[in-house]
Amino acid sequence: MTTLLLKNADVLVTMDATRREIPDGALFVRDNAIVSLGTTAEVERELALAGIVPERGINARGTVVLPGLVNCHHHLYQTLTRTLGTARGLSLFDWLKTLYPIWGRMDAEAVYVSAKVGLAELLLSGATTVADHLYLFPNGARLDDEIAAARELGVRFHPTRGSMSLGESQGGLPPDSVCDSEPNILADCQRVIETFHDAARHSMLRIGLAPCSPFSVTPELMKQSAELARAHPLVNLHTHLAETIDENRFCQQRFGMRPLEYMDSVGWLGDDVWFAHMVHPDAAEIDTIAHTHTGVCHCPSSNMILASGIAPVRQMVDAGVKVALGVDGSASNDGNHLLGEARQAMLLQRVGWPGFEARADRFSAREALELATLGGARVLRRDDIGALAPGMSADFVAFRVDDLFHAGGLSDPVASLLTCAPGRVWLSVINGRVVVEDGQLPGVDLEALVARHNLVARRLLD
Repeated sequence: MTTLLLKNADVLVTMDATRREIPDGALFVRDNAIVSLGTTAEVERELALAGIVPERGINARGTVVLPGLVNCHHHLYQTLTRTLGTARGLSLFDWLKTLYPIWGRMDAEAVYVSAKVGLAELLLSGATTVADHLYLFPNGARLDDEIAAARELGVRFHPTRGSMSLGESQGGLPPDSVCDSEPNILADCQRVIETFHDAARHSMLRIGLAPCSPFSVTPELMKQSAELARAHPLVNLHTHLAETIDENRFCQQRFGMRPLEYMDSVGWLGDDVWFAHMVHPDAAEIDTIAHTHTGVCHCPSSNMILASGIAPVRQMVDAGVKVALGVDGSASNDGNHLLGEARQAMLLQRVGWPGFEARADRFSAREALELATLGGARVLRRDDIGALAPGMSADFVAFRVDDLFHAGGLSDPVASLLTCAPGRVWLSVINGRVVVEDGQLPGVDLEALVARHNLVARRLLD
């Protein structure tokens, strides 16, 4: 049994049912769960009365403490190909066509080392839970390779076994060379669920199934993936949807339906489903998503850099849609900073789009932080993360607000996390274990990791 006391936080943001923000906050952890929290005086008095002396104490003065941030959509392997398409100003379909052949040269080492680089970057930005979407498996690569990287770093991981089966020869977008047969895909989906999936409370690893998109898999694979996932507890379903106008056109031409209508036709609506992007839903579709309890992951930086559009997050949140945040692929964002993504979400909703004038009060810093914490937990169907309360998983992060970049922001240190330049996390605790300390990853040689990663990346380009 291990115990930890964090105390003296300038503000402890709970995201609990009443959204308490506790000045001079403290929390006490036993093993992997939070036991109590409150002001420093309250928690220290409680421990003294119980005769408990914590094994470790952390003085968090000068920081804001939050629930660990939840990243609900990523492609970790894409750290290997940053800037290749984005520097050229390519939109989604052209970007994909440029990169598919390069990604087809990956192997197991490439998947492992890219995942470790991306996850390290995410950890240093405040992420404690990461959902990844790996949808091509060339040259012997497996989902196991990125799972190994996540376990080494100690991140709470939701890898999704993606797939592509609809190649160019069948009217799909990807080349046939990066697609697989549907029997092989489903057999490996079954394997990774049976090998890795843990549905228990405080689980560190849960598997999802994630056919890549309407333009890269068949309706049959969508249906069979849903059947397989729903045969196992808490195996979620994930895909890209309504990311661009081109995708809307593709669905209407191939299926005679808009993307969400197509998803409904293959049984892909419900609380176990979440869609990445949803940039182009109409008002009726937003109501459908809300009423079916389907989740959405907003990826603002990716949507901007690929010129996909502005997702109507304000309307989705107001309609009751479960909305989370995602960094998205590191080649359609080129960065893995989840706190920065929360800032982008806040800013992008304020600038306006056709039919909605620019409004500085359209989306607040606290609403964006809620998407990055509670929003992600809801989308992943987790009731043990996303908030700080007794019995919740001991996942929390601390950002310094007494530094150069937050000087003068003391009137609202919580909002300053997003209104000021997004910072590097000072402390990260995941499942009760300190993973980031003093802004560093203990035991991780980042210089060696980056050098190895860049060597692998060069091999892909040669």
